[in-house]
Amino acid sequence: MSNSASIETRKHRLEFNKLQKRLRRNVGRAIADFNMIEEGDKVMVCLSGGKDSYAMLDILLNLQKTAPVHFELVAVNMDQKQPGFPEHILPEYLQRIGVPYHILNKDTYSVVKELVPEGKTTCGLCSRLRRGTLYGFAEEIGATKVALGHHKDDIVETLFLNMFYGGRLKAMPPKLLADDQRNIVIRPLAYCREEDLSLLAEYKQFPIIPCNLCGSQENLQRQNIKAMLRDWDRQFPGRTETIFSALQKVSPSQLADTGLYDFTNLELDRSNEKKAPVAEEATFVAPVVNSWVPDLESDQEPASEPEECEVVSAPQGGAPLYIDAVNL
Repeated sequence: MSNSASIETRKHRLEFNKLQKRLRRNVGRAIADFNMIEEGDKVMVCLSGGKDSYAMLDILLNLQKTAPVHFELVAVNMDQKQPGFPEHILPEYLQRIGVPYHILNKDTYSVVKELVPEGKTTCGLCSRLRRGTLYGFAEEIGATKVALGHHKDDIVETLFLNMFYGGRLKAMPPKLLADDQRNIVIRPLAYCREEDLSLLAEYKQFPIIPCNLCGSQENLQRQNIKAMLRDWDRQFPGRTETIFSALQKVSPSQLADTGLYDFTNLELDRSNEKKAPVAEEATFVAPVVNSWVPDLESDQEPASEPEECEVVSAPQGGAPLYIDAVNL
């Protein structure tokens, strides 16, 4: 190897180490801040075959080696029977890295194509059907947390989508109790930027499965929001970070939601005695957890209604088992 090639290799390795450290630090902080993973948890990691979910599993596996609590990881993918879906890719990858997994086979593709008019985006209905099945399966296998691969950019984009197109001030919380209170959803990548996850996918050469096999293109509204935020970040570096920070510093009395703040019963108080100002923002004290952030000085990696569907499962290191008609 020439000297210049050797220097380039070392530079590449240094950049990769910095990237891994940054991502592990961000995921560790998110887990600690929101108490996402606790002692004895069984975390169901939802894999789509995209860069974000691959990265989430990879980072959680690394953190698992040094985490202050013991927890299990099980990967779950839902094969929605899209034409051309490469069924072998995820099982082969998960067996190679030694992660217990399940593949759910359920033909939601036909349902979506039947219900959504031609030319309209199918992503909304598709994700709802997928989520309902995955939530039901989490109960079936005794998972205590359901991990989704949404990152900081997804969360900020969703904030603007809801404001511009839905007239609501809401985004994606890093941790969520489902409406029926039967599942807790966590988003360990909540503090991670999409560009970092894209770089990790390139470095690691994850076997990416495209999500447009059904012929649907990404929601045009989300594309518009992505473009807007990209332009803002170019003109004003750090703006996406600032917007996300605003989601963590909410002042209800400075908004206009009468259900959130009691504007009706505001009263004057002009007594002579001066009162100390009341803090606008509640202070959240995170649970005391031994640091989830790994040692960053080392370059070494730390250590809908349930329906019936076919389930293909594989214990760690074992051959897949076929179970007929498991009732989710």
